[in-house]
Amino acid sequence: MADSGHLEEFLGYLRGERQLSPHTLRNYALDIHQFLSFWQETHPGTPLQEVAYKHVRAFLAGTLRGLSKTTLARKLSALRTFFKYLQGRGLMEHNPARLAPGPKLDHPLPRFLSVDEVFHLLAQVGGDTEFQGRRDRAILELFYAAGLRLSELASLNLEHLDLKQGMVRVWGKGAKERLAFLGEPAKAALQDYLPVRAQLLHRKKAAGVDALFLNKHGGRLSSRGVARVVARWARIAGLGGRLTPHGLRHSFATHLLEGQADLRVVQELLGHASLSSTQRYLHLNLDYIMEEYDRTHPRSAGGD
Repeated sequence: MADSGHLEEFLGYLRGERQLSPHTLRNYALDIHQFLSFWQETHPGTPLQEVAYKHVRAFLAGTLRGLSKTTLARKLSALRTFFKYLQGRGLMEHNPARLAPGPKLDHPLPRFLSVDEVFHLLAQVGGDTEFQGRRDRAILELFYAAGLRLSELASLNLEHLDLKQGMVRVWGKGAKERLAFLGEPAKAALQDYLPVRAQLLHRKKAAGVDALFLNKHGGRLSSRGVARVVARWARIAGLGGRLTPHGLRHSFATHLLEGQADLRVVQELLGHASLSSTQRYLHLNLDYIMEEYDRTHPRSAGGD
């Protein structure tokens, strides 16, 4: 494909300059390759510089019919970024995807747990093989203690953990580094897990593996494997609905805010770039919001 060189250069830019995750890079590659195939099929031999808004609209309306709004929005975002990159390099005069309207997305909040449900869930973990039970408990305790994203937890290495200080070093979106904090139960669960991790590596003769969380073969536990751990124990605990790692992250944020933590502190702990992302976690927390209003507004009924 004549334009595949542009795609490879673009992916190299995203990898080197934006430091995007492999998962995100795969999505960009898939989405843009799909458009380039559409362009070559419908306009064979026509240079990419001739792409106009109507072509982007035809692509979205035709080849992507039946896809979810989220997938459609992702593909449109990929095209906008790709054409903006080409425009910046002087290869295109305009960005044909810039004005394409994105689908209106629903923003359902993930399932989250009450404090009692979290304690009930964590009380169930264990009872399997010594390695699996200790590993799974450490994973669940760490998710709830630190509010990590799935990709953040799955990519942790042993060197990122500082049990003495009760912290873990995390690389979030855009390779942004932050410190996450561990409560005593999470520290205890990790201290119980580390010896059996070392024993597994010794048995599998897999010295030199950096990953904090391992699968039964001594390799890094994948993001999918971590998600299965969460789903399995939620099922064993009898929690209705499908609980995901993001549900535990959501529970972490919600419980902090219910405990009247400062919103900007929660933003920092979650690794959010903007406060608006954190504000979504204030859902259904009107009692907290009204308490803060009454406590702080000079003209509220409860103001001093």
